[in-house]
Amino acid sequence: MKGPYLIALDQGTTSSRAVIFDRQGTVAGVHAIEFTQIYPQPGWVEHDPLEILNTQVEALQEAVRKSGINVSEIAAIGITNQRETTVLWDRGSGQPVGNAIVWQCRRTAQMVEKLVADGYGEMITAKTGLVPDAYFSGTKLRWMLDQYNLQGKAERGEVCFGTIDSFLIYQMVEGQPHVSDATNAGRTMLYNIHEQKWDEELLKMLQIPKECLPRVVDSCGVVGMLRPDILGREIPVASILGDQHAALFGQTAFEAGAVKNTYGTGCFMLMNTGSTPVASTHGIVTTQAWRMNGKTTYALEGSVFMGGAVMQWLRDELKILDHVPDSEAIARSIPDTGGVFLVPAFTGLGAPWWDMYSRGMLIGMTRGTGREEIIRASLESIAYQTADLLNAMRADWKGETHALQVDGGASSNSFLMQFQADILGIPVWRSAVRETTAFGTAMMAGLATGVYSSMEELHSLWRRDAIFEPVMSSSERNSRMADWHRAVERARDWVRHD
Repeated sequence: MKGPYLIALDQGTTSSRAVIFDRQGTVAGVHAIEFTQIYPQPGWVEHDPLEILNTQVEALQEAVRKSGINVSEIAAIGITNQRETTVLWDRGSGQPVGNAIVWQCRRTAQMVEKLVADGYGEMITAKTGLVPDAYFSGTKLRWMLDQYNLQGKAERGEVCFGTIDSFLIYQMVEGQPHVSDATNAGRTMLYNIHEQKWDEELLKMLQIPKECLPRVVDSCGVVGMLRPDILGREIPVASILGDQHAALFGQTAFEAGAVKNTYGTGCFMLMNTGSTPVASTHGIVTTQAWRMNGKTTYALEGSVFMGGAVMQWLRDELKILDHVPDSEAIARSIPDTGGVFLVPAFTGLGAPWWDMYSRGMLIGMTRGTGREEIIRASLESIAYQTADLLNAMRADWKGETHALQVDGGASSNSFLMQFQADILGIPVWRSAVRETTAFGTAMMAGLATGVYSSMEELHSLWRRDAIFEPVMSSSERNSRMADWHRAVERARDWVRHD
């Protein structure tokens, strides 16, 4: 391997990672550090922004040290991040006013419910492409301004709002630029994706002062230079992408109709729809895939809140799984689940259901149900939720979907990938680069700084690791999906609204 090298800062929901790529897209170094998950009460999830910052800086430094590369050969750095997670900090000191509210957090569910009851639902969807939900950042920001009594400071521009990308850039880039890119801004429920601006009507709806908001920039482009005290020299920070948009780009899904699913803490499916935003009538959101040279590429997106996190739950809370990778052999050790279904609605259901009040449910158990059946049902739940996403997208897109491109940690589970192909009825293509999210933002940083000359050159870097062809009969597929939907209906609307 030799330079120039590109580095992705991949700040996720459970860990901060730094991944180094050479020009051919080969991983030259990686380091990841897990950080604390904070659960103040049921349905609430928080992170410490300073712990995120410190672990991200340390991950970057360690990745470079372990790789042995020369810092002078690093051409650019890109940032990709967990989206919607909301941070509020003092503009002067840079200190957070409190913990970040994580995208999974449901504390503002009733606030969203009131917005819909007051007649704002259709306007929100028309302007933002989003389904009103506590998932997005806008109501989280409103809650923080109220909780910390910061409305006046926000109106005077003395506090800054941002998603994680914005916070990291403010802290790590010289001059403390307060910026975010279009993919992150578009997930706030405050940004008009058609007019590409913070929307006055949406801001008024939640009484959000524009003075506290970041400047929105292209996903591809230099926003400033890394502080020299971090790695010993200035390095261009040249791309910003929400994690799922970065994965779409990393899959080189540049053509309209191309679709990918990332199996991370949650599952996130994006379908490129080109220069035209497609309005969904099936519970999928319209989002921006990326913005380059002022031009927006749009996508359809579906989000599953509990993907790989289901397996962490088995390991950490139920303690019936010692190591998550063991789940593949355990699932294969039995022919089926014996009729057991897990609906992992621990923080509600995302697309296409958008039910903030559903909760997790294990159903179909008999006296013979054991550890193996529960573990297999947990893996299958990830595939069922993904199938719901793609089927909804197919109904909106009305075009052919020839394959699903996959990445993320749980995509390494070949049992899950085969079951996914079976329950979808189309091939699943697994990327040879498992660090697809990091790969996407690194490639875009390389495009911004001249390491790569074109999208066509990037296309040649993508490689396929495996193809999983469906073998399940259509009658069995339909029967399993029908039973899954019966289970989902029993889990919905569980929490009392009062």
